Amino acid sequence: MYWTLELASKLEDAPWPATKDELIDYATRSGAPLEVIENLMEIEEEGEIFETIEDIWPDYPSNEDFFFNEEEY
Repeated sequence: MYWTLELASKLEDAPWPATKDELIDYATRSGAPLEVIENLMEIEEEGEIFETIEDIWPDYPSNEDFFFNEEEY
């Protein structure tokens, strides 16, 4: 299983919290790339509820990662 920012971004609007099956259903209905669905199918935690994309991909960058502190300059 591998995630890229582009693939993970397809789940930003998913109905969080969600189970693995709900995320697969969402990805299928929203027309996400096959790689997203394959990654979700590889998740081993059956029945676990995921609160955010960070539960699936801990390295998912937050908005804070993209903005610099203007007060520092």
